[in-house]
Amino acid sequence: MKIVNVGLPGNNYDIMIDEGLLARSGELIAPLVPPRSIVAAAADENVWRLHGESFSASLHKAGLKHRVVIIPPGEGSKSLEGLAALYEAFADMPLRRDGLVVVFGGGVAGDLGGFAAATWMRGVRFVQVPTTLLAQVDSSVGGKTAVNLPQGKNLVGAFHQPALALIDPLLLRTLPARELRSGLAEVVKYGAIRSPRLLADLTGGGELDYAAIIAECCGIKAGIVARDERDGGERMLLNFGHTFGHALERRGGLNHGEAVAVGMVIAAFMGEAMGLARPGTAASLRSALTDLGLNCVCPCPPAELLPALAVDKKSEADGLRMAFLREPGQACLKALSFSEIKEILGKAEDRWKTQE
Repeated sequence: MKIVNVGLPGNNYDIMIDEGLLARSGELIAPLVPPRSIVAAAADENVWRLHGESFSASLHKAGLKHRVVIIPPGEGSKSLEGLAALYEAFADMPLRRDGLVVVFGGGVAGDLGGFAAATWMRGVRFVQVPTTLLAQVDSSVGGKTAVNLPQGKNLVGAFHQPALALIDPLLLRTLPARELRSGLAEVVKYGAIRSPRLLADLTGGGELDYAAIIAECCGIKAGIVARDERDGGERMLLNFGHTFGHALERRGGLNHGEAVAVGMVIAAFMGEAMGLARPGTAASLRSALTDLGLNCVCPCPPAELLPALAVDKKSEADGLRMAFLREPGQACLKALSFSEIKEILGKAEDRWKTQE
């Protein structure tokens, strides 16, 4: 078993990574549940259909009384309406302050269930059991929880760290190929901002060791989160590709990882246009992404995405801070006004059009 510790003052917890860990989840969760307390399992509908019997059997074996709340699949569930449905289910159980929420699913379930835990009775503990590659390497780590509004992604949320995260790479065997590629986009992000070796391993042509990949990504994020839990500085580097990615995702047609892949390429070409990165950095990143089966062609002129940036949760009065590459493994933050973003984006478009 690989264990990554998230060393936050007053909230130290482990991320456990091992094949077959789902069957042991009950015994690992049990120490967190007081006698006679209830476990609320907030589970993605598709995940529960595939793996719910195994997960429930593990909880039963550990003597844990639990109730299951099914979350319909898809980003549409990450809404105020989806949140209200969880609250009503918690009330009917009833889930009390000494109870535990266990989130069983991908990023949507994790964000929604985590935010419900953060706000139910002013906060109850929760455990992440992520089942997609994207959730295993990124969204289940670090305590960001949120729901969407029609105006933008993750606008209503809270920092609420899990008490434990349990990651079973074997669950990826039932993940659709498109969702696996989506998760690989986030892995590329970690390689781009922190680990050139990881980036090279991804595109080396060999069989991917997902347990090792997940552990490295979690380790990178755990270190950053321990230094900047509230997203005031270094943690914003993890948003590389997400500024334009979220705008593309909201536009429709692309899932999260696909949109982030395009967003990373846009940001990389912008970095070159500003002189932050040497020529060829963006093309190399785009090649790594396409080698993994990700389409990095922007489905619209990037300038059309600019209005969406104004409602990005990271935006400020006259602009926002974006993450850019200097070189593979090294990233930086730069504050730009919206007018500067527009100007730089125009220069960046000229660069990538000549390299397509």
